[in-house]
Amino acid sequence: MEILIGVLAFVVGGLVVWLIITQAFKTRARSIIREAEAEAEVMKKEKMLQAKEKFLQLKAEHEKEINIRNSRVLAIENKAKQKEVAISQRIEEYQRKKKEIDAVRENLDLQLELVEKKSEELEKMRKQQVEQLEALSGMSGDEAREILMESMKAEAKTEAMSYINDIMDEAKINANKEAKRIVLNTVQRVATETAIENAVTIFHIDSDEIKGRIIGREGRNIRALEAATGVEIIVDDTPEAIVLSAFDPMRREIARLALHQLVTDGRIHPARIEEVVNKVRKQVEEEVIETGKRTSIDLGVHGLHPELIKLVGKMKYRSSYGQNLLQHSRETANLCAIMASELGLNAKRAKRAGLLHDIGKVSDEDPELPHAILGMKLAEKYKEKPDICNAIGAHHDEVEMTTMIAPIIQVCDAISGARPGARREVVEAYIKRLNDLETLALNYPGVLKTYAIQAGRELRVIVGSEKVNDKEAEELSYDIAKRIQTEMTYPGQVKITVIRETRAISYAK
Repeated sequence: MEILIGVLAFVVGGLVVWLIITQAFKTRARSIIREAEAEAEVMKKEKMLQAKEKFLQLKAEHEKEINIRNSRVLAIENKAKQKEVAISQRIEEYQRKKKEIDAVRENLDLQLELVEKKSEELEKMRKQQVEQLEALSGMSGDEAREILMESMKAEAKTEAMSYINDIMDEAKINANKEAKRIVLNTVQRVATETAIENAVTIFHIDSDEIKGRIIGREGRNIRALEAATGVEIIVDDTPEAIVLSAFDPMRREIARLALHQLVTDGRIHPARIEEVVNKVRKQVEEEVIETGKRTSIDLGVHGLHPELIKLVGKMKYRSSYGQNLLQHSRETANLCAIMASELGLNAKRAKRAGLLHDIGKVSDEDPELPHAILGMKLAEKYKEKPDICNAIGAHHDEVEMTTMIAPIIQVCDAISGARPGARREVVEAYIKRLNDLETLALNYPGVLKTYAIQAGRELRVIVGSEKVNDKEAEELSYDIAKRIQTEMTYPGQVKITVIRETRAISYAK
């Protein structure tokens, strides 16, 4: 009984607990649902607020864009109105000016009609006067005009030639004697050897066996030599000789000395070749500096910049038309000193400018410039005096002469380069120049024969005495000289001699 009561109590207690728990769960569930509904309501309100804010923002941006577009449209409309006003003003101005122009045109038309009438009257009067003059003179107007023009032309030509001859005679009287004395003394007191540099150097060897060693296996030795020296090495059938070909004499000298050391030593391979060429190149550079110093000391030119001394030394390995550049510069320097002394100028500065006048030919800087301009820039760079720089730059008339020694440098450079034997010319070019001289003079009317003599420094022109008179002979020599100056290139000067003779021939029978 007690057990039954306990079981019932347990069951009743369990039901009560179950009911309590169930009620608690329901209450909790209701509270969770209420909280969820509250949160959902809050989120809904937030989203609606966000949507309203976004809508307001988009609306504001849209209105702003519309305002901007409206302002642009208003600005365009204002510009259009301004242009319209300006165009209207221009149209009014144009119409006003058109009326003025029309009025002026009508006035001009009236004046032109009056001028044409007066011109017709004047033309009639002129024709009447011409007819009267032709009737009185017995010749037409064209004939009278031609006679007058020929007379005035001949008179002007005669006066011009007379004036030219007077000026030339006066210049010869005042300057010829003194100029000849200075030039003769200068040439007489200066003597130097002229070195002729070739475009090739012959390297002599003892036997043809050495040629094979120089060439090397598959030509690697000769390729290494050419790459290291920049010289073309020609190994052909010429016995006991190898030809070194290059336009740069300094490179040829380096190649010759390097070959000499290699052949003497006997060890010829690419590594040894490169070592010997570098060693020889340094020796040659030292020799260049030594040559520059020795030259400046010999000439008494002191205080030269080391780079200028190096450029002077390089002249030993350069030539101009076959004339060694260093010898030419030394000769020009001595000539300049003598001529400056004769004229009472500074001989030391003249000698300095004469030595440096061709340094532009040996410089590697800016080869597109003329050598005189380049030499002047180098002298300015290395702090030479302004008169020295001007003399260097002006010796070929590329800049204006501003000092007294500048024309001396130009004259002495021409004396050194143009004297017989100083420079060699190719035979074909020499013959062509002589033929061009003779042909040029032969084209003139009245010329019978022409002869270029004294290596092209004198041109003798023989004319017919019945075709050319004495005055015309003078004019002919002047015309030929001017044409040679403008059309031909030649060293020094060319003397034109026109020969006109009258021969009287009779026979005794």
